[in-house]
Amino acid sequence: MFLGLDYGTSAVKALLVDGTQRIVGTASERLSVSRPAPGQSEQDPEAWWQATLDAMDALARAHPKELAAVSGIGLSGQMHGAVLLDAAGKVLRPAILWNDVRSVAECAAFEAAFPESRQITGNIAMPGFTAPKLLWVRAHEPRIFAAIRTVLLPKAWIRYRLTGELVEEMSDASGTLWLDVGARDWSDAALAATGLDRGAMPRLVEGSAPSGTLTQALANRWGMAAAPVVAGGAGDNAAGAIGLSAIRPNDAFVSLGTSGVLFASTDRFRPYPGAAVHAFCHAIPGTWHQMGVTLSAAASLAWWAGITDRDEAALLEEVGLPAAPAKALFLPYLGGERTPHNDGALRGAFAGLSYDTDRASLTQAVLEGVAFSMRDCLDALTQSGTRVEIADVIGGGSRSRTWIAIIAAALNIPLRRLEAGETGGAFGAARLARMAVTGESPETVCTPPARAETIDPDPALAELYARRIDRYRALHAQGGDALHAL
Repeated sequence: MFLGLDYGTSAVKALLVDGTQRIVGTASERLSVSRPAPGQSEQDPEAWWQATLDAMDALARAHPKELAAVSGIGLSGQMHGAVLLDAAGKVLRPAILWNDVRSVAECAAFEAAFPESRQITGNIAMPGFTAPKLLWVRAHEPRIFAAIRTVLLPKAWIRYRLTGELVEEMSDASGTLWLDVGARDWSDAALAATGLDRGAMPRLVEGSAPSGTLTQALANRWGMAAAPVVAGGAGDNAAGAIGLSAIRPNDAFVSLGTSGVLFASTDRFRPYPGAAVHAFCHAIPGTWHQMGVTLSAAASLAWWAGITDRDEAALLEEVGLPAAPAKALFLPYLGGERTPHNDGALRGAFAGLSYDTDRASLTQAVLEGVAFSMRDCLDALTQSGTRVEIADVIGGGSRSRTWIAIIAAALNIPLRRLEAGETGGAFGAARLARMAVTGESPETVCTPPARAETIDPDPALAELYARRIDRYRALHAQGGDALHAL
């Protein structure tokens, strides 16, 4: 038996998987986010730990025999968060999370202090990453900064509580701006740009490698026959990729969650920061991945549902399967945009409105706007040298066949719907736990998910969308100040 623990922003999830990769038990505990000031987002690491204990205790009650047989534990979850420890290993302040934007000015300061940053780390310095957060702490909380002895990411801190080991794996470490992503090692120059050195960093392992062993006290608490090995694990998107078997060059998936992600595995480090493409290590050795990110995917449809006071499913039913583009254009930049613009002040817009524009037309425009933003991500990855020819679709938006058909036509590639929905990061973490225990290869463990159907792009609609995407991009290019926060 293998266990996956996934640490999201809103919940901790625990997943028990048997030797046939069948899910035999789950438990979850909710988390809350603190926002002490506008643009700030924090959580108390102790809340993660209490949620872990509660979820594991629930599994022990519901599945005592299965939990007793667990031989490996894998971790996945939210990236970029900063957990600061003092010399005694105690948390100095609440963790600053991935969606905290207080360190905008520090991003420029980091790149000025480390001019090779984009080539070495594979990414533009953005407030979501960890390094700028530490510069903010140094400037605004100097006493806390002076007391720092170790900086951990969220799941690495959980590992510390589970095993007593200070360890991180490559995929999550890639999101700090302290990793030489090509070399899969900490960058001394990047650390120096934030006033740190290797002494403040955990040691590095691959996601499929052992990182420690569960403490005997916790193994006893949960009735485990022997203390399980704890694998390196993965950041959230890399763990999802392991669960989907996206491990070979050009394996890809589209995630239609609150934000949208186009993820593609690569066989080498392929940075392309000029178009705000993320280039990270994958969670298995000798493999990397790229991501294009659009910040408002399913969030755009949820926003429109709130504006119209309609259920999202009802709005989608009004649209049906379109034969032509909507009579209006929508830019989905409700909270800024990542790929390819890297512009947090960018804002959305409807264009081309007329007296005959109805609700269904605007709903279709919203769906198409998100699809066109995903096309921006695809083109950015293509320009970097990555070829995506087919992709799975996961996330809440994947329940809509209409939306998948629109995205397939906009990307002009086939998209595959999963038979049982997405497995999530916890399943990928459980697979990494199995590899750490058994030494099996990723190709053996990461079997593809069952797929319900493949939706091919409609050739006529794809041709029409190709022209409409040009107008979509022109609208952004010509919008100027009108498309920025007023």
